[in-house]
Amino acid sequence: MVAEKPKIQINGLAVSYGTKPALKGLSLDIHDHEILGIIGPAQSGKTTLLKVINRTIDYISSAKVQGTVTFEGESVLETKDVHSLRRKIGMVSPLPVGLPLSIYDNVAFAPRAAGIRDRKKLDPLVERCLQQAALWDEVKDRLSSLGTKLSGGQQQRLTIARALSHEPEVLCLDEFSIAIDPVTTMRIEDVLKELKEHMTIVLVTNLVQQARRLADRTAFIWNGDLIELDDTDVIFSDAAKDQRTKDYVNGVFG
Repeated sequence: MVAEKPKIQINGLAVSYGTKPALKGLSLDIHDHEILGIIGPAQSGKTTLLKVINRTIDYISSAKVQGTVTFEGESVLETKDVHSLRRKIGMVSPLPVGLPLSIYDNVAFAPRAAGIRDRKKLDPLVERCLQQAALWDEVKDRLSSLGTKLSGGQQQRLTIARALSHEPEVLCLDEFSIAIDPVTTMRIEDVLKELKEHMTIVLVTNLVQQARRLADRTAFIWNGDLIELDDTDVIFSDAAKDQRTKDYVNGVFG
């Protein structure tokens, strides 16, 4: 049986900001329908990796990128259709950034930009995305209210719903739980487990136990180097190959 090709392939990825290296020749594969957890201390290059994957690295003028990144066999770094790429590879930032629009219009914004104007198509799409983000029951009676008036946890879920409105094949999450309470965090984690059936999820987290709960595989990045990548059960056990991995997941440093 021929192994399925990775959803994303990264080879020799090196990124620097001016003279400061952020990633140093990193290579890894990301599989379809998996949650890949990425852990490591602050300033290790985790967020930089996500920015390269969906080309938001373009907004940083000092960034220099070398190596290859392919999405379903097509070059991420060389594509001219960056907007199409970002629709397929969604990104959720650490802090929710709600548009100054209604809850409904926050979710409908991208589909409208793509040419969908018919409410008969928009209504079920908005409901589906809010359902997937575990927010529908809380906001279904006030869709015309400003999204920015929601609580922090609700705004984060609205951000996820907005990302889902693109119908992405890959969803990148960067510290999604950094500013929300533990109960909301657990609700979103349950959402992610369900979303994995429909897409690939790349999860950057400083909460190592979150990676342990959610990720199928976990990558440990430190000082721009990929130290270890394996099944999550291996990374969080004595079977981890690198002592630095064992020390990090056990809280010796971080």
